[in-house]
Amino acid sequence: MARCTAPVNGHRSAAAAANCPACGGRSGSYGSYSSYTPSFSNSGGSGGYSTNARGRSSGGRSTARRPRWSRSGSSVVYTSAQMQTLTPIRESVETRASLPDLRDVFLCHAWDDRKDAAKDLHDRLETLGVSVWFSEKDVILGSPLLREIDKGLAKSRVGIVLVTPAFLKRIDGAGIAEKELSALLARDLLVPILHNTTYDALRDVSPLLGSRSGLDTAEETLDEIATKLAELVTVDDGLIAEPAMA
Repeated sequence: MARCTAPVNGHRSAAAAANCPACGGRSGSYGSYSSYTPSFSNSGGSGGYSTNARGRSSGGRSTARRPRWSRSGSSVVYTSAQMQTLTPIRESVETRASLPDLRDVFLCHAWDDRKDAAKDLHDRLETLGVSVWFSEKDVILGSPLLREIDKGLAKSRVGIVLVTPAFLKRIDGAGIAEKELSALLARDLLVPILHNTTYDALRDVSPLLGSRSGLDTAEETLDEIATKLAELVTVDDGLIAEPAMA
């Protein structure tokens, strides 16, 4: 009996289905395997259908899922890579939900972006009810900047890094942004947000940060990204952390 090749080669096109010894002669056979779901792996190991840093599959497709922390009625969907990146961060958010006086998000950004992209992201998050540590409003004039940054990092549940061309220049020059980034990487609670740049450019100046999946305004609007971040850090009162999704 001929065996279907979908579990190995997939039926990603009509031609692939036609070449399958089991399905090639069946009418509508391409559609008959719509329920087949390949395994996903960031490592690209054997038997998996690998995804790149942005969650797009090597075969040209992307997956869309909703995590368990997604708000009821939310229309926002996540790629497999985003789910893998955000799930452990969400678990940490839930674990620390009862700690008092914590900001939801620490926003790391380049000084040059403070009145443009960084402020735009900050404003969108606060509109969604997210409390954000943002240097433009949280560092008092005359206060030691590095000390205030340390305090902000210690009192925030999650760190987000707005990666822009200006940020990459700051990192390359080992400025304040580089010090913030080092502290955030050490906490392992970090979500990179790419804006007007690429992962290749990021990896050139920070291979460690560039190795992490994140969110990218080239693929989603800033509103969609802000909504995902708001879902990530919002915990209902009395919520008990659930096991992570498989």
